Amino acid sequence: MSSTPRSDRRPAAGSPVARVCVDVPLAHLDRPFDYLVPESLDAEAAPGTRVKVRFAGQLVNGWLLERVGESSHPRLAYLEKVVSPEPVLAPEIARLARAVADRYAGSLADVLRLAVPPRHARVEKEPPPPPAADPESPDPGSGPSHPDGWSGYPAGPALLRALTDGRAPRAVWSALPGEDWPARYAEAVAATVAGGRSAVVVVADARDLDRLDPAMTAVLGPGRHVQLTAALGPARRYRAFLAARRGQVPVVIGTRAAMFAPVPRLGLVAVWDDGDDLHAEPRAPYPHAREVLLTRAQLATCAALVGGYARTAEAQLLVETGWAREVTAVRAAVRARMPAIAPTGDDPQLARDPGAATARLPSLAWTAARDALSVDAPVLVQVPRRGYLPAVACATCRTPARCPHCHGPLGLPSARAAPLCRWCGRVAAAYACPECRGRRLRASVTGARRTAEELGRAFPGVPVRTSGREEVLAAVPGGPGLVIATPGAEPVADGGYGAVLLLDSWALLTRADLRAGEEALRRWLAAAALARPGAAGGRVVVVADGGLAPVQALLRWDAGWFAARELAERRELGFPPAVRMVSVTGTPAAVTDLLTETRLPAAAEVLGPVPADGDRERMLVRTPRTQAAVLAAALHAAAGVRTARKAADPVRLQVDPLTLF
Repeated sequence: MSSTPRSDRRPAAGSPVARVCVDVPLAHLDRPFDYLVPESLDAEAAPGTRVKVRFAGQLVNGWLLERVGESSHPRLAYLEKVVSPEPVLAPEIARLARAVADRYAGSLADVLRLAVPPRHARVEKEPPPPPAADPESPDPGSGPSHPDGWSGYPAGPALLRALTDGRAPRAVWSALPGEDWPARYAEAVAATVAGGRSAVVVVADARDLDRLDPAMTAVLGPGRHVQLTAALGPARRYRAFLAARRGQVPVVIGTRAAMFAPVPRLGLVAVWDDGDDLHAEPRAPYPHAREVLLTRAQLATCAALVGGYARTAEAQLLVETGWAREVTAVRAAVRARMPAIAPTGDDPQLARDPGAATARLPSLAWTAARDALSVDAPVLVQVPRRGYLPAVACATCRTPARCPHCHGPLGLPSARAAPLCRWCGRVAAAYACPECRGRRLRASVTGARRTAEELGRAFPGVPVRTSGREEVLAAVPGGPGLVIATPGAEPVADGGYGAVLLLDSWALLTRADLRAGEEALRRWLAAAALARPGAAGGRVVVVADGGLAPVQALLRWDAGWFAARELAERRELGFPPAVRMVSVTGTPAAVTDLLTETRLPAAAEVLGPVPADGDRERMLVRTPRTQAAVLAAALHAAAGVRTARKAADPVRLQVDPLTLF
């Protein structure tokens, strides 16, 4: 785009002052700056465009937020350049970005960097595609894959009617076992579009997106939606973004990159499986897709749908505070759709099989797998750890095996490989136990590849497939076979699995994490939902004590009960989401410096310090939710004081981080 000569510049006649967010990620510069719009750029310098301005003697990028008639500053510099006349920053997204920055104690520039993808000039010049035809409103009782559809939930048809009528219902949906959730989301989106509004749907990963995309096409028709993910590449991502910004499509689906998607007349924001940690943005200010979408719903007065087989404590809080209504099926429908689920650690099972408490594959699990294979049904085996033997110990004294160089954990990548350090990658071929000098190793943790090897010997002649980090399978055929998968990588089986075995439950339940029980139940329900109903022979065996609360919730398929219990415990202990918690991480001197500068609310409580990575430490600041905004503003202001005086050591602020310990 054109730039303005420095000589003989005159301000534009109408609204000559541009308020610009400069793209400088420093907390003390987190405010708009006023610039004069020259006459030559008057037509191009529209709100939402990318611009270049002089700032601290340098030419930097910025966003033109608005144009006004006058400024409180007597002398203003001119805009140097309009990078593109395309108004990529919608006013709604600018307001949302400011709200997200305030909630997460971050800066507007950091949020805008997440909200708007980098410019691709060639894509901007492409002619727009022809408009697609409008779809018809869906019948709530006729889903593409299941005859019940939303009618299987008492509040389901009312939800669709409210969306079609242009109202703003807010729902927390607990999906039935085996539910075709992409079809249900497509129907909710189609109802919204039929009411003349747009929708944004966010899922955790590419596998979920690959299931959602054809469901949207089947209900909406071709050309009515776009995918928006960071993995698309610069051109495709920017093309999808522009299609939404220009109003060429009414629906955007994607991973967390889509949470800021600009669509006209927003009517519905939806997120699937909000407990998946992939919804948390790893870049500052670390927003969570669920919270961004709920903030959008609040600002735009639109509908919100939070769905999953499991339910997070955050979603339960929405229900208990009355912000959203739960959409669940009656217990009779749940029992009819769920598989037969049994633990291996209850008293009757221990009486029949005394080794069930310690065996990795107790007789109940082995029998369930054998019975499923005998009727030509596939078997899914969920293993929490990938690899072969990711952790080993001395076979004589059981001391964990660690690297002689960096003290990292040793593992075995294969049956014939030498021990390998999982931190530095060095081979410990001559490893000897420092306690007893023994050289033989035994498994501490068994990975997916070793499990596949063991089950292949136990069931000779049966095809064995693995799905994990190296290769994630989307689907498997419905014939006899064993599928060993890590959590989140379970493929869909044609006709459903005859048996699902949930192994090594202790690896999930004993993690030093606030969300250990919630995460274990989420992963178990996701795997169990792929099994056939109990009436069709579907069985799920969880290798765990049946008295544990997550196991009880699985046996009853009652995620709402567990979420309510989890939220009540967190209220009592003072953990999120019952309170607002901020993690402050950095060197001890930097953390102390920031907290000293912070004017904490009266009810704030400082916890710690605890060790973090390397030489850093972590402090936690806890406050009631009513003072959450005050705490975030105080921490952001203190961070601004440190950046203004050019403090050497940075401090990372994370509001309600997924990991506290």
